[in-house]
Amino acid sequence: MGDRDDVAPDGSITALIALANRGDVAALNALFEALYRELHGLAHARLRRTAPMTVLDTTSLVHESYLKLLKAGRLNVENRVHFLAYASRTMRSIIVDFARKRLTERRGRGVEDLQLDTDIAQQASSGEEEIIRVHDALQALAQSEQRLAQVVEMRYYGGMNEQEIAEALGITDRTVRRDWEKARLLLSVALN
Repeated sequence: MGDRDDVAPDGSITALIALANRGDVAALNALFEALYRELHGLAHARLRRTAPMTVLDTTSLVHESYLKLLKAGRLNVENRVHFLAYASRTMRSIIVDFARKRLTERRGRGVEDLQLDTDIAQQASSGEEEIIRVHDALQALAQSEQRLAQVVEMRYYGGMNEQEIAEALGITDRTVRRDWEKARLLLSVALN
């Protein structure tokens, strides 16, 4: 993720975003094509943290996020960094939905539980439960400290650096570092 606006075949990233914000599907397609490598990197970063539990691969996550954004109809982002942050949030929501679905399936969708004498069942579902716990803690943080949650989202899940986060949120690098430390402490308390 650099500071430059890559140029798509039919215009700049900024121009494509403006068109996609108005619901232009062709512009959204061109935007995804132009930023595909960066989106692939975001998906890889997200899945690296959830690899033990998911059968999603990087390409599938990028494609699922495209379908979700396409279904939304239009974007509401200002620039490339905002778009990548938005795509990162979309990817996180797909992973959380996937984890919830798998956890529900493992629990039998309301079918009576069968008790096992081994720890295998607990180990199998711990990945999904961890994803949901982190997601719930991040949502709780967002209710009281929205910007802190955004910093976590962009840095931890999106793989964005401090400068990119600062640009996306309109704050300084130093504020990003302070927010990151505060968010880490609050999430640590929430998860323990």
